[in-house]
Order: sequence, then structure tokens, then C-alpha cells
Amino acid sequence: MFKLKRLSKKGIPPALQKAERYRLLNEPREAESICLDVLDIDSKNQKALVTLLLSITDQFGEGMSDQVTRARELLPRLRDKYKRAYYAGIIFERQAKVILRQGTPGFKSHAFEWFRDAMDQFEKAEAIRPRGNDDAILRWNACARIITQSNLSAAREVYVEHSLE
Repeated sequence: MFKLKRLSKKGIPPALQKAERYRLLNEPREAESICLDVLDIDSKNQKALVTLLLSITDQFGEGMSDQVTRARELLPRLRDKYKRAYYAGIIFERQAKVILRQGTPGFKSHAFEWFRDAMDQFEKAEAIRPRGNDDAILRWNACARIITQSNLSAAREVYVEHSLE
């Protein structure tokens, strides 16, 4: 319906600063829009890709499967192996937090599994992290605390014996 206007290359750095500001103001859709504008000009811009991924995960909630798919599709575009593992963990962690907030039947075991998946990714990131970067450790610890404080655990298998009649 509308032909979108293109940013100038010189406009990319201030646009990305605005995107980060919009995220901090809890306006992830605006941040997402800015990132899409930047990526339209520079499809490999790593800062725009990360900010877009985070903006999408900021919007996780009801019916989040499309958002999760969109966020995961960005991971292969991240050049750095550490960042791919770290942000994969962020996606899992944010899924777990949404499930925990929704409180639907079986939510504790589902949230536990997503947190454990996040922790696995954070451990992968930790193993290859840049020197002095403890972000993956901080995220792993946060997940461990939420699991403990929320008394989360894996689903227990229920054994049902069927009669042979």
C-alpha cells in the first residue's frame, strides 16, 4: 500500500541509538521498525540484527510462536558464534518467562524445560565467550535462580498399568 522511505547510510548510527532508546521505553514495535529500516540498507548490520531480535523477544506473549520463529530466523545471520549461542539462550529464557507468567496447566514443567534449554545455550556461549565477558554466566545464574525460587522441575512421567482384560 505504501512505499517505505529509505534511510541514508549516515542515518544508521543515530537510528540504532533511537531503536535502543525505544526498547528501553518499552516500545519494541518502534524499535523493530527502525531495525527493519536499517537492515533494508545494510542487511548484515550486526547491531541492527541483535536489536531486532531483542525487540521481537520483548513482544513475546500470547500466540508467541510466530514471534519465536522470527527471532530464531535471525540467529544464523549473526556472524559471531558466541552471539548465536547467547541470543539463542535469550530466546529460550524469554519463552520460559512468558510461560511462567501465563500459568497455564503444566506451566511449571514447560517453563523448566525452556529455562534448561536457555541454560544449555548460555553454557555453550560461556565456553567461547570473549575474555572478560561474563554475560552468559549472569544469564545462566538468573535462570537457575528463577527455577529454584519458582520451584520448577521437569515433568514426572506417570506410569499407568493397563489391565489385560
